Amino acid sequence: MCRPLCVLGRTMHNRGEAGEQGSGPMAFSKILIANRGEIACRVARTARAMGYRTVAVYSDADASARHVSACDEAVRIGPPPVAESYLSIPAILDAARRTGADAVHPGYGFLSENADFAEACTRAELVFIGPPAKAIAAMGNKAAAKRRMIEAGVPCVPGYQGADQTDATLTREAQRIGFPVMVKAAAGGGGRGMRLVARSGDLAAAITGARSEAERAFGSGELILEKAVVDARHVEVQVFGDTHGNVIHLGERDCSVQRRHQKVIEEAPSPAVSEALRARMGAAAVKAAKSIGYVGAGTVEFLLGGDGAFYFLEMNTRLQVEHPVTELITGLDLVAWQLRVARAEPLPLTQEQVAFSGHAIEVRLYAEDPAQQFLPQSGDVLAWIPPSGAGVRVDHGLNARDVVNPYYDPMIAKVMAHGATRDEARRRLIDALANTAILGITTNAPALRAMLAHEVFAAGHATTGFIGTHFPPGSPALAPAAPEVTTRAIAAALLLDAAGEVPSDALAGWSSTGVAMAPVLLAHGDAAPERIAITVRNANAFTVQLGETSHDIELEPAPGVRRRLRIDGIARDVIAVADGARVHLSIDGTAHVFEDRLRQPRASRDAAAGNELRAPMNGRVVRVAAKPGDAVRRGQCIVVLEAMKMQHEITAGRDGTLAEVSVREGQQVATRAILAALA
Repeated sequence: MCRPLCVLGRTMHNRGEAGEQGSGPMAFSKILIANRGEIACRVARTARAMGYRTVAVYSDADASARHVSACDEAVRIGPPPVAESYLSIPAILDAARRTGADAVHPGYGFLSENADFAEACTRAELVFIGPPAKAIAAMGNKAAAKRRMIEAGVPCVPGYQGADQTDATLTREAQRIGFPVMVKAAAGGGGRGMRLVARSGDLAAAITGARSEAERAFGSGELILEKAVVDARHVEVQVFGDTHGNVIHLGERDCSVQRRHQKVIEEAPSPAVSEALRARMGAAAVKAAKSIGYVGAGTVEFLLGGDGAFYFLEMNTRLQVEHPVTELITGLDLVAWQLRVARAEPLPLTQEQVAFSGHAIEVRLYAEDPAQQFLPQSGDVLAWIPPSGAGVRVDHGLNARDVVNPYYDPMIAKVMAHGATRDEARRRLIDALANTAILGITTNAPALRAMLAHEVFAAGHATTGFIGTHFPPGSPALAPAAPEVTTRAIAAALLLDAAGEVPSDALAGWSSTGVAMAPVLLAHGDAAPERIAITVRNANAFTVQLGETSHDIELEPAPGVRRRLRIDGIARDVIAVADGARVHLSIDGTAHVFEDRLRQPRASRDAAAGNELRAPMNGRVVRVAAKPGDAVRRGQCIVVLEAMKMQHEITAGRDGTLAEVSVREGQQVATRAILAALA
């Protein structure tokens, strides 16, 4: 089992039992969690364990979401778009008023780093479980934050963060800094409005692109420039402050493995940080937090060069997505600390009392297609079986038959492992992913396993260039795994079983020719369909012939998605869900979708032949690029969908003439909805 979380820290310090209510103006008893998904479930778990009542908020898209049922009460706050629900300050405050909540926990993302929201909570006499609004504002703009850190003596990357935002000034400053240079949005984060410029000739386009993207994402086109620290590590330090002037750090996390400047794998401690370096980075992080009067949980992010020099990047004034790896190596509950600090209690530990044990690694399980440049996915989840076992922890907000919709971040879960050593944690995490099953939607699980197993990561040498170098677009390691012969045999048997054409035990094995035979035309991905002959021995036993090889398969009849079977006498479990003439199958954490073209409906055959263009995810049609009667070429854009804050081109699967377009601009469509059809 993973290490238990300690609500107060390593000692109680005579402050009473967990759940004891405080006194004075900071006391509260009911917490509204202004978020969704796994972080809302995570906060609710600790809050309820400490004796607090909890309130969930939800949009129409989340009415049946797991975080809704995880809380004592739940309030609808609006339609799916975030601006009308999770980002609506009036809706959040009204939900608190209606339920009698007297505190608000913002989680991460959404309004968590919005100073106006923190101030609005205070005006509404709600305890904001986070830092003061002034501290949020001080770090909310990268340019202002960097100027403040320079004044405080915190090491910063050489760059430009001035008020003059003309192209001429930015170009002159970039030349002064020297290439390569990073162009970054001053407001916001998450990789948006960020460009790496290797040479001066690319600078003008980078400035224009970053500014435009920043204006759309954050409402501000202000940019800063920074000297690019090539092949650096992204190392962040967890800090905590209280209302009594105490600020400490809880060690560092290495977040170097990223795609599109967004974190994918995080670990604690960093394999590149010695005790001496940890002390220096920790001291700098504490200095940064104290310089703005910080209270609560925060993270100071640094770039760490190969020479051991580190530079301030930014400060996240909230709980981080990756906070559980710190919890696993310290045995602390950081959400519990947040609640106690919000009640004006001193920090439970001093810096000298903080101790670390073992190593922890976390991966972010996303609904995305690594083979398509990590394109976000949405749609119905047909099965969800998270892993368990020694040292394994999973934080998620997903129900077994849920929908991953296009309105929000595509992260499904955080899968973590703790071990006595880094390699033990890494092996446990690879095994945990092999025992994770999610069907109905494409995820990055196989890619995560490949990254964890890569020799560079295993040796602890991964930097921010790890994915770009070792898993570039088109990399075979990111391509969907071709199913093995035994996997195809199992799929064929399951398809025949699901079709309901298997004879009863009394008639099995008999036909007018003496043997009951059944064909299956097995299709998988873009591969040519494979004709498979199946001999039915009885209602649950088959001999599957694939070319020159055959396999004996026995299915144990059992309800649910976990199926026990024997293949050539070896028993094993698989996760499978039948959907018409299609079966979704997960074996050792790798998911496949197989179809039986012989039993496939006509419409599905047309789609498979490339006649139909279907939506790969729920989304909104933002552009229709062709009209009926147009001659189109394979790969030509026909429709553009917007989902998860990104635009995706839906292209023709073959040359032909467009027979119909079934959607219009502005229309919301569901996964697999027909968008257009070729004659």
